[in-house]
Amino acid sequence: MNTSTINALSPLDGRYASKLEGLRFELSEFGYMRRRVQVEVTWLLALSQAGLHELPTFDEEARRYLLSLFLKFSMEDALAIKDIEKTTNHDVKAVEYWIKAQLSHNTLSASAQQSLLESVEWVHFSLTSEDINNCSHALMLQAGRDEVLKPALLRVTALLREMVNNFAHVPMLSRTHGQTASPTTVGKEMANVLVRLERALERLGRIELRAKMNGAVGNYNAQVVAYPEVDWQQLAQQVIEGPVVVEGLVPERVGLGLHFQAYSTQIEPHDTMAEVFDALAHLNVILIDCCRDMWGYISLGYFKQRLKEGEIGSSTMPHKVNPIDFENAEGNLGLANALLRHMSDKLPISRFQRDLSDSTVIRNVGVALGHAMLAYQSLAAGLQKLEINEERLAEDLGAAWEVLAEPIQTVMRRYGLSGAYEQLKEHTRGKKVTQEDLHELIAQLAIPQNAKDRLLALSPERYIGLAEQLALQALVTPQH
Repeated sequence: MNTSTINALSPLDGRYASKLEGLRFELSEFGYMRRRVQVEVTWLLALSQAGLHELPTFDEEARRYLLSLFLKFSMEDALAIKDIEKTTNHDVKAVEYWIKAQLSHNTLSASAQQSLLESVEWVHFSLTSEDINNCSHALMLQAGRDEVLKPALLRVTALLREMVNNFAHVPMLSRTHGQTASPTTVGKEMANVLVRLERALERLGRIELRAKMNGAVGNYNAQVVAYPEVDWQQLAQQVIEGPVVVEGLVPERVGLGLHFQAYSTQIEPHDTMAEVFDALAHLNVILIDCCRDMWGYISLGYFKQRLKEGEIGSSTMPHKVNPIDFENAEGNLGLANALLRHMSDKLPISRFQRDLSDSTVIRNVGVALGHAMLAYQSLAAGLQKLEINEERLAEDLGAAWEVLAEPIQTVMRRYGLSGAYEQLKEHTRGKKVTQEDLHELIAQLAIPQNAKDRLLALSPERYIGLAEQLALQALVTPQH
């Protein structure tokens, strides 16, 4: 069977393939290979500057060539590594052999060419596969979070901000327990989501991804035997925390731009990866909450959805405009969280100094983030389609005079009238309440006239408290 998007086993590589190109570049097996090459090359460059007499120091031409191996890493390069893996049956060793081949068959100047040829056996020197893998996974996750997911989430926050600003003043009936409740504004309800999302996004971005480069069981055993005079811990920290190549500028000492993990077994404990997964799962829960509320508001008629030319809502009911974007987002957020939570629980656990049960799990980071990315795109699409239905909002408010029982009994209690709550409960609970009913009750209250006038001036659409102010405040006040 020929491979195509139609017969892909996962919808991420099938139906939704075109929506995930950015994430695929970072979190596919291609991205994994590319990051492995980056780590191997960065380590080799660091060794060349560590004063190891047997290893030549690279000139600028040789350094740029080494860096180009990952900066210009191509699909052809990845396929060449896969061919090598057919023989080695070991993915990291295949990367090592590929790099050695690039050093052996370069067309640089004689001096650069010679230094690279003399360094062939220094590729992957003193490292275990997990030194390469843990750094690669951290780089992949960091890029996926910062360069792909974050822009998508910022798009959602921007749309929410627009709704907060545009609808801060538009009254809306609240629905506590699904029943009519004290009015709010549409903008204030969007602000509730916005401040939670921005706080969660800030928390997600604050997590420092850690990596280690300390050998087979975390003690630099082989390194110390080979070169006891070298401060291997300091060198590893420099490599992991050092500056990365930016826009073609090559720092004197190239690093990975991660955070140093000083203590580990053969594998980095994955605690910071788990922190990212937990933070992302929590953020996704906030968005599930948002999706369900938006679905409900559309069902109530508070929002209409802009029509898309040619789109069909139902195969049998031509009138339907379904809230499919919010439903799609909710489903993908649930799938993402199922994987994120399993990875968060599983990856920090490893028997003794190493077991392989994490390996197949960690390869699914791209799957988890892929479903999250689809959700963010769907949610943004859904928000963009919404049109507020102020007529329907006003209709609901006009039929809910019972919500004014709250301010009436509260004012009664201010002025010491006994049984205020009970009186209003008797007049309103489970009953159809009209404006005339409430005005008749207010007229009989033994409270100052100015208090009566204030209550008589109330209507459901005017009873919004500080909702408008709070909504606008959310646009200017940091919430983290």
